[in-house]
Amino acid sequence: MWEYRKLILVKDTNTGKETSGIADKFMFGIRERALEEKVEVIRAASLEIYNQGVVVKILPDNITYANVTKDDIDLIIHRTIEKGEKIEALLYQKTEKQCRVVLRNCGVIDPENIEDYLARDGYAALAKILSDYSPEDVIEQMKESGLRGRGGGGFPTWMKWNFAKAQKEVVKYIICNADEGDPGAYMDRSILEGDPHSVLEGMIIAGYAVGAQKGYLYIRAEYPLAIERVMLALQQARDKGLLGKNILGTDFTFDLDVRLGAGAFVCGEETALIASIEGKRGCPSPRPPYPSVNGLWGKPTVINNVETLANIAPILLKGGKWFASIGTEKSKGTKVFALTGKVSNSSLIEVPMGTTLREIVYNIGGGVLNNRKIKAVQTGGPSGGVIPEHLLDTSIDYENLQKLGSIMGSGGMIVMDEDDCMVDIAKFYLQFCVDESCGKCAPCRVGGKQMLNILTTISEGKGAMEDVARLKRISRAMQKASLCGLGQTAPNPVVSTLNYFEQEYLEHIQNKRCLAQKCSSLFVYEIIQDKCKRCTLCQRNCPVEAIDGNRDIGFTINQDKCIKCGKCFEVCKFEAVAR
Repeated sequence: MWEYRKLILVKDTNTGKETSGIADKFMFGIRERALEEKVEVIRAASLEIYNQGVVVKILPDNITYANVTKDDIDLIIHRTIEKGEKIEALLYQKTEKQCRVVLRNCGVIDPENIEDYLARDGYAALAKILSDYSPEDVIEQMKESGLRGRGGGGFPTWMKWNFAKAQKEVVKYIICNADEGDPGAYMDRSILEGDPHSVLEGMIIAGYAVGAQKGYLYIRAEYPLAIERVMLALQQARDKGLLGKNILGTDFTFDLDVRLGAGAFVCGEETALIASIEGKRGCPSPRPPYPSVNGLWGKPTVINNVETLANIAPILLKGGKWFASIGTEKSKGTKVFALTGKVSNSSLIEVPMGTTLREIVYNIGGGVLNNRKIKAVQTGGPSGGVIPEHLLDTSIDYENLQKLGSIMGSGGMIVMDEDDCMVDIAKFYLQFCVDESCGKCAPCRVGGKQMLNILTTISEGKGAMEDVARLKRISRAMQKASLCGLGQTAPNPVVSTLNYFEQEYLEHIQNKRCLAQKCSSLFVYEIIQDKCKRCTLCQRNCPVEAIDGNRDIGFTINQDKCIKCGKCFEVCKFEAVAR
């Protein structure tokens, strides 16, 4: 019998341009052969393939063609769609070290159609555990898998579940932490938008394992599409008997609801998140007691982030040993990263733990944008640190990143080149943490502001040598005395940039220079007389009339009046203004 297929077309992986011409020709060829009921053409957002021209993936055969042109379309339809043959000359030769576990369905299924999820073993893990596994068996499989929390802390998932299960309380809760707020991070958002049922299935399984009857998805209100698709997925799951009373005909009852976060970064911390759901101000509370013992409304509560929960179903379906075979000795499985910054292919990637930063940047990311020299990679968002170029061959796992002065975090990864100033980078992340601090504890509230003032002074060329020692001293105090993870890790970008790039701080302090030309207060604008055409454009655009002279004698910049706005530099068409 003729087998149903989908053709999935992505954007041009070299330029990002739409593939509408090729998509239209595919659809025309399919209609011409009266195959509309057997073949569907979809323009996928991404298949995690780069620099391979237009890519076509054919399911369920799992055939991927790269560098496809309009001239190849008739051949693909005739030989692959109609005859089921592979065209060797067009086959994509995989070179990237990616492994899709969490992102297994993203870009492949219709996230608004539960039938697509079911067709790819969706809810099969739930059916398996409800018929064959006790809650203890589920936790044992999680222990065997070695899965650690992907929200940043890296705490063993099975242990958190086991603590909650051991509590005698009748009422227990499962919470999905989807309060993703790191600059440059979009992992959780992409999973919820691309495969919401994988997260729901993970939460239902967690509920069964610990004895919970209710769960909440705490999602940032800034993610409207993710919220819409999660709400739709919840209704679809209820309609299929996968949520609510007597799931799949068993005596297990579990339901889910959505709570929206108002965009407070601190609510990513477990106790602050719980306070927010309870209708209180999102402020952290001292621990212990931990949420798994005393959480939402005083009941045992398991809190896992989106990526952690999306791993649950494949682990239970394929077994803990399978998952443990991926990654390193202490960091099992894969990790999703949002690869951004000065990289040729900004994208969402998923790699086995133990992959090196160099492999990620060059093999997957396509190298640094415009073939510039890489300076550092920042991981872990505002709580992380920078890793310099000479350490890029380090394997990525929880322990190694911590040794380098950074953290895994939720998965932000920003590539920086020589045009990035490390003082400016540290100031940016610290400003974020100061803005997002709840203000409850003095080490974070006062210490963060003090450090930001020092960094601002240094970036303006007004710093002193003792400022470096002051930054280090305040950092240690914040790390030791802050109430929650936000305050404890806020100094990390400052500490790591000082550790690896202290010379840049000294350049700002001693020589009043920013070699990366990011700190505008340290710019000195000058007019190069040999290049100046005396067009008066710079003088006419200067907002403070700091450019003296005329067309007869030429022009100079009065440094006493110059506010370093850079307008003269921007408008000059002859590169006669230097800084």
